[in-house]
Amino acid sequence: MGPCVRRDDDGSVIAACQRLGGLSFRGDFCSLYVSFTRLWRYHYAMTSPPIRQPVRIIGIDPGLRRTGWGVIETEGNRLVFIGCGSVEPPDDLPLASRLLAIHEGLAAVLGDFRPAEAAVEQTFVNKDGGATLKLGQARGVAMLAPAMFGISVAEYAPNQVKKTVVGAGHADKNQIAVMLKILLPKAEPKSADAADALAIAITHAHHRGSAALRLKVASL
Repeated sequence: MGPCVRRDDDGSVIAACQRLGGLSFRGDFCSLYVSFTRLWRYHYAMTSPPIRQPVRIIGIDPGLRRTGWGVIETEGNRLVFIGCGSVEPPDDLPLASRLLAIHEGLAAVLGDFRPAEAAVEQTFVNKDGGATLKLGQARGVAMLAPAMFGISVAEYAPNQVKKTVVGAGHADKNQIAVMLKILLPKAEPKSADAADALAIAITHAHHRGSAALRLKVASL
């Protein structure tokens, strides 16, 4: 069985799958094939529409065991849940194969949902330098995947995400889950990683104007 991407929305599961010599994800499966051999750059670039038009955003919570993703649409102050899930490489894969599986899984999600903008959580530095380095590698893949689709990628610190969604920079996951039910009533994420990814997408919806300005200034 090949790797798959699991999407949780409205009780249904839509998955993107592929057969790649022993790589697999846990979850349910469907029929979207993801080629193992991708071009260096994808051919359809996605540009950010004006802020007043509906914008589809993907939030990504990177991790080697589970990389959460959540897709929403925003129009002004209105938020609409589109889908969420996680990419879950098998634990026994070597690091390089895990990173490849994460990339291919996210590429399938991006091709399916066609977001206009992406947001990724910044790496939290802890006392375990090795773990921080590996998480940074997963985060690099999480940023690379949308960039190869021509999608702009914003970055947000964990405390900024919590403060935006909950109102407190040191909120716990239960508080985030409660606020998600208020902000996105139709969302039912089945993992903390998917919930965190939705929170990241919401954060970008609130800060996307300033994020776009920072990217423009950085490109000068």
